[in-house]
Amino acid sequence: MAVKNLLKKERVEFILQRLEELYPETPVPLDHKDPYTLLVAVLLSAQCTDERVNQVTPALWQLADNPRDMAKVPVEKIKEVIRPCGLSPQKSKAISKLSQILVNEYHGKVPENMAALETLPGVGHKTASVVMSQAFGHPAFPVDTHIHRLAQRWGLTSGKNVAQTEKDLKRLFPRDKWNKLHLQIIFYGREYCSARGCDGTVCEICTTCYPNRKNPKKTKKA
Repeated sequence: MAVKNLLKKERVEFILQRLEELYPETPVPLDHKDPYTLLVAVLLSAQCTDERVNQVTPALWQLADNPRDMAKVPVEKIKEVIRPCGLSPQKSKAISKLSQILVNEYHGKVPENMAALETLPGVGHKTASVVMSQAFGHPAFPVDTHIHRLAQRWGLTSGKNVAQTEKDLKRLFPRDKWNKLHLQIIFYGREYCSARGCDGTVCEICTTCYPNRKNPKKTKKA
């Protein structure tokens, strides 16, 4: 008897269960000690690995680990320290400017508000979502390129863009699972379903959800 591909509801249930078995604990991959250091670390992680960011931030925190001190550090000095993360001219300006804004407009505190976060220099929707979920514990589903790719491979979204993928995932998964699940998917993508390591026909979740899939699953870029 032919094995059938799982229905969407079955895929959602299997993914939730398997990821919980594999990753019962989900430590935040970026080293930080408070909302400000997390915000800066996430900003630095754009087009850069978390490992590299974690190598760079200790030297940055020695310069300044809070908005008041960072606002006084010359942009050139910040740029020098964060150069290994790439895009250092833009990122150093953003870190300096957002630190000044936090001091001048938010009493030196990171706002616990999505819309306010998104107005800060260098802070897009994904960065704001990470801070809201991981620093403040509000339900959010930050979608990066890895989550975007896996959601398509697992048939959870049409994958037109990351905004659509985020909407689709929020609709499919319980709100109280979002913060943990977004990290579980990232961990699984790195370990088993990477861009080159799996094409939709290799890893356990892909083959369980789609046992009849014969050809690689082409994914649309974010």
